[in-house]
Amino acid sequence: MNVLIVFAHPERKSFNGGLVDVAIESLQAVGHTVELNDLYQEEFDPVERAGHYRERVDDTYFAPLSEQRAHYERGILTPEVQREISRLEWADLVIFQFPLWWHAQPAILKGWFDRVLVYGGLYSGSRRYNRGHFRGKKAMLSVTTGSPEQAFMPFGRAGNMVEWLWPMHSSLYYVGFDVLPPQVSYGIQGGGIRYEDESRFREQLEQKKTLWAERLPGLFDETPIPFTGWEDWDEDGMLQQTHPMRWRL
Repeated sequence: MNVLIVFAHPERKSFNGGLVDVAIESLQAVGHTVELNDLYQEEFDPVERAGHYRERVDDTYFAPLSEQRAHYERGILTPEVQREISRLEWADLVIFQFPLWWHAQPAILKGWFDRVLVYGGLYSGSRRYNRGHFRGKKAMLSVTTGSPEQAFMPFGRAGNMVEWLWPMHSSLYYVGFDVLPPQVSYGIQGGGIRYEDESRFREQLEQKKTLWAERLPGLFDETPIPFTGWEDWDEDGMLQQTHPMRWRL
């Protein structure tokens, strides 16, 4: 299988970078082909702007969705966005490796979603959720945090981790991916320290990477997070009255 790792951390020698190394080694060991997409190293521009569209539909008003659709259909998206879409088309599984910064993914990764998941090409009004463009493909988040696991429990001081990751999980499902449960490495300290030079950081890495290495070979056999499908909502986007989930809310 083809695995794409989208890496969003400015330091390749960071803890996140160490988890990338573990993923590459473990997945290749069981026969998968792995490609690394290092957003910082490749200097991906995360800011959506009019200047990315050289043949504007409207030069007087910038409507991102209209320009995305038109440029996708004409095959004239910027080379970096075309490259990212080609990588997604190639991959059977996409792993997003990143630290949780201010309760969300780093800005460069949020901007990747804004620019790469183009309207009219990778989703539309009728091609969403279980009808999405990437149906049959898998995606997952591998996330690091500074606070310990207890802080991210439902009543923890940092808030429920499920809620912090919901926007990304929802976005991936929106374009059709089967979303696997996340790999969260809690309580990582010293994120700016070279892990090979700092004993405590290296010890943490060894503990966390063992858990990650044990999980990686079986990713393709895991059960995705359950989501409701397109047919489960009415025309106003509300869960159908007869849907069993409605009675649990």
